[in-house]
Amino acid sequence: MWRMKQDPNKRPVRPHRSQVVHGHEVRIIGGQWKRTKLQVADKPGLRPTPDRVRETLFNWLGQDLSGWRCLDAFAGTGALGFEAASRGATQVQLVEHDAALVAQLKRVQMQLQSDAVLVTRGDGVAVLRHTPGGCQDLIFIDPPFDSDVFESAVLAAAQAVALTGFIYLEAPRKWSDEQLQPIGLQLHRHLKAGMVHAHLFKPLVSDAAPAG
Repeated sequence: MWRMKQDPNKRPVRPHRSQVVHGHEVRIIGGQWKRTKLQVADKPGLRPTPDRVRETLFNWLGQDLSGWRCLDAFAGTGALGFEAASRGATQVQLVEHDAALVAQLKRVQMQLQSDAVLVTRGDGVAVLRHTPGGCQDLIFIDPPFDSDVFESAVLAAAQAVALTGFIYLEAPRKWSDEQLQPIGLQLHRHLKAGMVHAHLFKPLVSDAAPAG
């Protein structure tokens, strides 16, 4: 989320979809910190989830996340994770490998005085792989669109998510049930906003009738 200064003597260059200019703030849209504006570091490649998409996502999830355990594997600006904490999540781990972004996330955490949020510097896929199985109620996967970690991240998240939990994925293309079923997931919700495909997955077994 940053602003590019253009030379008036040069032709404007269209930014890559993972480097679109948005500004220097994100806004929490619901919960105890509603309307709070958070500063965003100037970093190429940052692509904060737009307000409209976040609003739709938390409508899908329900507005109250009290008691939920959440993991944002590619935190970036932290917009998704802080939104979850604002709505009552009791544990939100923000994972980010970039040192400057980690420092900014910690500043935001201090600004909000949130005990629920834990900021961790590390590799999102590695953290997911080392997360105990079935312990997360909500996992956010929103890596840079030019990265090659989508498949490995979703696969690792499928092992870490609770049977009644959800995985949120932002990707440059739509994922189908044919891709998801072999790893035990199904597509629950989907929307397309510009070049972003927003998905909400859940485990296949979450709809299974109890044995008896």
